[in-house]
Amino acid sequence: MKNFDEWNIIKKEINTKDISRDLFFYEREVWWCSVGINVGVESDGKNENFERPCLIIKKFNSDMIWIVPLTSKEHYGDHYQKIIHDAGVSWVCLSQIKTISTKRLLRKIGMVSEPEFFMILDKIYQYIRIGPRISAGSSEAEATNN
Repeated sequence: MKNFDEWNIIKKEINTKDISRDLFFYEREVWWCSVGINVGVESDGKNENFERPCLIIKKFNSDMIWIVPLTSKEHYGDHYQKIIHDAGVSWVCLSQIKTISTKRLLRKIGMVSEPEFFMILDKIYQYIRIGPRISAGSSEAEATNN
């Protein structure tokens, strides 16, 4: 059974963190993040900080980033991509991309290579791409014919 009550205590502590702390982070880095206890099939954190390794995909500013959770369990198929980083081998959970506060960052694990990172970005793009883009002022039929 999931311990939501314990996670709520930790989440309140995370929320009170001083965001102005000296924390430097960059895209391509792998960090332990307090992702918490989540609902249903969403990736949960483990241990006392409800943490899991995550790859920073996009840094918006010093307060907000996009991450994808990682798992050490082998997974194959459209929803996962194997990567190698400084701490070893992981599988990126492509379907679990999310926006988080940088207050959730705990400690840096390592970094993925540039080619590996751009491959992951391409996989994410292909994963979320739904169909032809419709630009402002054009009809759906025009976009389909282009």
